[in-house]
Amino acid sequence: MPPSLSIITATYNAESDLPNLIASLVAQTDADFEWVVADGNSTDRTLELIDRAKSQLRTVKVDSRPDFGIYDAYNRAIKLASGDYYVVVGADDVLFPEAVANYKRACAETGADLVTACYYAGDQLIAGIRQPAWEWLWGMHAYVTGHAVGLAIRRDLHKEVGAYSRYFLLVADQFFILQAIRQGARVVFRDFIAGRYSPQGTSSCNKLGCIVELYRIKVKLGHSLLLSTLVMLCRVIKNWSRIQEQRR
Repeated sequence: MPPSLSIITATYNAESDLPNLIASLVAQTDADFEWVVADGNSTDRTLELIDRAKSQLRTVKVDSRPDFGIYDAYNRAIKLASGDYYVVVGADDVLFPEAVANYKRACAETGADLVTACYYAGDQLIAGIRQPAWEWLWGMHAYVTGHAVGLAIRRDLHKEVGAYSRYFLLVADQFFILQAIRQGARVVFRDFIAGRYSPQGTSSCNKLGCIVELYRIKVKLGHSLLLSTLVMLCRVIKNWSRIQEQRR
C-alpha cells in the first residue's frame, strides 16, 4: 500500500494568494491526499476560501487560532495531519500537477525519511543539492534542495527528533533537518520538479535575521566558532544592500 501524504500550509490573511495554491491542489493528477491548514486567526476571507475548497478536495483539515509564528503553525498542522509523509507548501506557493503522485511514488520506492526534489524559487530552478555538500557552509542545503515545496518529510520523524523549535523563528526548518540528519535520517533526491516556491516569505523579508539564526544553529550543532563567524560575516557583506533596504 503506498504511503499517504499530507500537504501542510500555514496561513494568515492570505486571501490574495490562496486561489492559486488551491487551483494547483485541485489540479493534482493524484487526488488522494489531505490538505492541512494551520491558520493564525485570519480576519480576511482566508477561512472562507479554505472552506470552499472542501468541495473540490478529498480531505481538508483546518485549525484556526492565534499562534507564535509559522513554525508553531507547522507543529499544529503536523499534529492534525494523518499522512505518513508531509510536504510544506506556503499559501503563496503552487504545486505542479504531478507533484503528489511523484512524491508518493518516491516515498514508496525508497522508504526514505526525507525525499527531496527540484522546484522553482521564483523563476530560478533549484535543480539539486548544493555542491560541494559542506554542512558548515550550506546548512540543510548540503542535504536537501529546500524545505517548502521541495521536500517530503516522514511525519513520524518528529517523534524521534522533536518538533520545529520555537527558539528559531525564521529558520527552525534548518535546525530540525540538520538534527534529523545527525540522528541518521536517510535522504533521497529525486529529479522531478515539484512546484514553485515564492521567495517572498517571512525568512526572505528578514535576511539579517536569517543569517544570524543560521549562525546560531551551526554553533549549537558544534561547528567551528571561528569558521561559522567568518561565514556569517561573508554573508552579511554579500547581502549588505538587501539588509539595508529591509531596514528602511
